[in-house]
Amino acid sequence: MASGWAPDGAVQDQIDDSISDAVRLARSRLPTGPGEIHCRECGEEIPEPRRRAMPGARTCIACQTALDRPAAASAYNRRGSKDSQLK
Repeated sequence: MASGWAPDGAVQDQIDDSISDAVRLARSRLPTGPGEIHCRECGEEIPEPRRRAMPGARTCIACQTALDRPAAASAYNRRGSKDSQLK
C-alpha cells in the first residue's frame, strides 16, 4: 500500500528505527565498568550470579528494586478542588 511519496514499508522502517533508538538509549544507561562487591545502598554483598549477569552492578536486587519503584504520590491535594476554592 503506497502512501504519497513514501515507499512501501516506510512505516515499518520508521517503527524499526524507533525501537532501535530506544534500545540504544536503554543500553547507554546501563552501568559500565567494574561493578561493586558490596551494595552501595545497604552494604550487603552482591550475590555472584547478579555480578555475572550485570557486570556493572552497584546495588543488590532488593535495593535496585526499591530504586526502580516510582515515587509515591503525595497525600496533599496540590491542585486544589473547586470545593476548597469556594469555601
